[in-house]
Amino acid sequence: MTLSNYRKTFLIRFLAYSFILTGLTTFVFEFGPLVLSEARYRSDQLTGVQHSLPNQIITSGNDATASGRETSFGSLDNTDSQIIKPVSTDYGIVIEKINANARVIPNVDPGNSEEYAQALTQGVAEAKGSTKPGENGNLFIFSHSADAPWNIIRFNAIFYLLRELKKGDRVSIFYKGRRYDYIVFDKTIVPPKDTSLLTNRYDSPVLTLQTCDPPGTLINRLIVRAKLAGT
Repeated sequence: MTLSNYRKTFLIRFLAYSFILTGLTTFVFEFGPLVLSEARYRSDQLTGVQHSLPNQIITSGNDATASGRETSFGSLDNTDSQIIKPVSTDYGIVIEKINANARVIPNVDPGNSEEYAQALTQGVAEAKGSTKPGENGNLFIFSHSADAPWNIIRFNAIFYLLRELKKGDRVSIFYKGRRYDYIVFDKTIVPPKDTSLLTNRYDSPVLTLQTCDPPGTLINRLIVRAKLAGT
């Protein structure tokens, strides 16, 4: 092989390996969070691992207020890997079944891509106009982006496993040092232009969660609704 042919072969191989490496890096960056979430969930199912909030956390809200119980979070320093320590008790969400644990960013305009893109880098977003946890009405929280293809997947990771929720599953909201448990009663898929579940108003406390369906696409929206426990 001449030196000229050797250089050409080396250049072709170098470019080919570069394209492959770039493709793999892009795949890991784009789909890594979703693949990791799925793998952890399936592993937990196979091994029987269940994630739960510390028993010391006292549920607050209508029932706690009525009984006069003092709100307390007790010790959250349990080192058991199955115990979930909320990332925020000022405003956060924990879904034990799918091990979702995130900060909630309040008062985010779902129609303003720049605003919600910024909010979703910090956690999940409370839609502007939502009622507060524990209050009658619609508390709407979303983890979904439509501003850029890479963000659609990245921001969807927190709520990626919402599809696994069923009636009776629990979603816990932490707000100003209090915990509010909501029980899932409905799960549905709607087209992107259907905003009725965002604008719905209820005469009881309802939590609405939204993400994309299928994950990482703009095709549809997956909606999960839950009622405040005890109402």
